[in-house]
Amino acid sequence: MLAALRSLLFMLIFYVGSVFHVTTAFVASRFSIPLMQWAVRAWSKWQHWCYRWILGIKVKVEGELAHRPVLYAIKHESMFETIDMPRMFDRPAVITKKELFDIPMWGGAALAYGMIPVDREGGAGALRAMLAMSRKMTADGRSIVIFPEGTRVKHGERAPLQSGFAGLYKLINLPIIPIAVDSGKLSPRKWGIWKSGTIT
Repeated sequence: MLAALRSLLFMLIFYVGSVFHVTTAFVASRFSIPLMQWAVRAWSKWQHWCYRWILGIKVKVEGELAHRPVLYAIKHESMFETIDMPRMFDRPAVITKKELFDIPMWGGAALAYGMIPVDREGGAGALRAMLAMSRKMTADGRSIVIFPEGTRVKHGERAPLQSGFAGLYKLINLPIIPIAVDSGKLSPRKWGIWKSGTIT
């Protein structure tokens, strides 16, 4: 019962705060990229605060993060890692499915921030566009983040890697750092009850 109440409180407080941060990022993207990037990082920190103090979830990092542009290949188990990245990394350019860019306000802010849309049905043309944007981001000193499986995968399960991941790795000429994450052990698959504990 307590976990259900925590989860409900988390959804209420986190999403209300998210409206502020996403709106700020969208408005700022029209006149101030630094302010927009601040809003994105603040949103990431807001999620971290909500996880820690509402859900009772701590985050532990094992290993060293890079201090130069790299290709981060991250396992994807929940929404946690998608929003936590701007807090963990320096202005990461995240490769994500193009459908998300249709979300009002969020899509425009995401493009201005430097997120990289990928059309998974677009073939070679989509790969070239993704590669061009990735090179532009790395030239600006930013790391690239990709979820090689292409979707969330239940904790403890494996999914095949998407073909675009191999193409990007071969062509972008960046060191690759794989990151395992176990957020799925605490996360509901969709709407549901979060467990407290530690995400590593």
